[in-house]
Amino acid sequence: MKIRGDLSILLSLIISVPVFAPAPVLAQAAQSLTLKEAEAIAIQNHPKVQVAVSLATAAEAQVTQARSANYPLIFGSLTGVAAEKDSRVAAGSLSNPIIYDRYANGISVSQLLTDFGRTQELVKSSNLHAKAQQENVATSRADVLLQVDQAYFAALRAQALLTVAEQTVQERQLVADQVKELEKNKIKSGLDVSFANVALQQGQLLLIQAQNDLLASFADLSAALGYSSQQTFRLSEEPMPSAPSSDVKSLIEQSLRDRPELIGQRSEATSAQRFAKAQSNLWFPTVSAFATAGLVPLREDPVSSRYFAVGLNVNIPIFNGFLFNSLKKEADSRAHAEEQRVRDLQDRITREVVKAWLGANSAYQRLAVTDQLLKQANLALDLAQSRYRLGLSSIVELSQAQLNQTQAQIEEASAKYDYAAQFAALNYQLGTFR
Repeated sequence: MKIRGDLSILLSLIISVPVFAPAPVLAQAAQSLTLKEAEAIAIQNHPKVQVAVSLATAAEAQVTQARSANYPLIFGSLTGVAAEKDSRVAAGSLSNPIIYDRYANGISVSQLLTDFGRTQELVKSSNLHAKAQQENVATSRADVLLQVDQAYFAALRAQALLTVAEQTVQERQLVADQVKELEKNKIKSGLDVSFANVALQQGQLLLIQAQNDLLASFADLSAALGYSSQQTFRLSEEPMPSAPSSDVKSLIEQSLRDRPELIGQRSEATSAQRFAKAQSNLWFPTVSAFATAGLVPLREDPVSSRYFAVGLNVNIPIFNGFLFNSLKKEADSRAHAEEQRVRDLQDRITREVVKAWLGANSAYQRLAVTDQLLKQANLALDLAQSRYRLGLSSIVELSQAQLNQTQAQIEEASAKYDYAAQFAALNYQLGTFR
């Protein structure tokens, strides 16, 4: 019949397909690495953390800048003048001083006595901004640690799947060799050989993919550690985390209390309020004292050989084109925006904690299910192999049992490391990464 002829052609093509061994993983000097070591390397090496530290240092310098108005300003002067005899300033000024040839040196000191609290508010605002930047450092560290943990567990998962793929190829190669011998002895048919070869080639495809995924996971881990080039690693297994807490309300409360970005945003909001208050104090007068003294070693006769003077200045703002009003309005609006950012961040964190908790619970429940799945798949494969040896079943049943076992092994390995990654994500949402 035509169908039988087509089937024989198809089987001959399947049997004639050469079996290629997968390419080995690129050989490099692998770096031994534990999760704690990986986290320490990333904190020390990752540019994102270095950026946050530099910005925090810059914010601390702004505190000193704001506080500098409370200290006296001291500067020295060296002045030499050559003037035409009997010269006077005649244009560009209301005063009309005589200009004398002279050389003088001296020191001047000015001191702000009070600006009715504006400088104090600016210092408080700068302090709060610096505190917010320190929390941004903690946030950056937490982001980097989460990336490292997830990349580390993804690499462990890829290693486990590579092991599964290698075992699968070995076991299916053994079955293929056995079936081929049985076919030579006329115990099994060529159809059995073709199905065994197909199963073997599927295992080899799985091995190729597993090798590629492992290299890709090493690339992700290298980037998370702050390395500029890809590294290979020999990773240590980590103990499985405990079950997630069942009290999601307490987890939300912990997150709203400990998340560094929320703490920083609250500081930014308070800083903006202090700055708005400082801007409202622009309308208050400023009182300053000034003193200057010096010597005039080279001079004309009317000029004294030394000079000294003190003064007091009160600056009272009257009108400046509505500048102060506009600055106050801008500061108030920015303070209100920062307060709303706090509200928005609180809502987002609450949502993220719930989602992370649900994900961790789901991943934890998968552990028991995939464990049972693997046990049942192993049992089914043992039965299928026994039935096949006794001639009670076909190669199709055995191939399906092999496929089910491989899928169960993949699910079991994936569930283990997926839960570890989900638990790390939950810890990040709770603010425990710093």
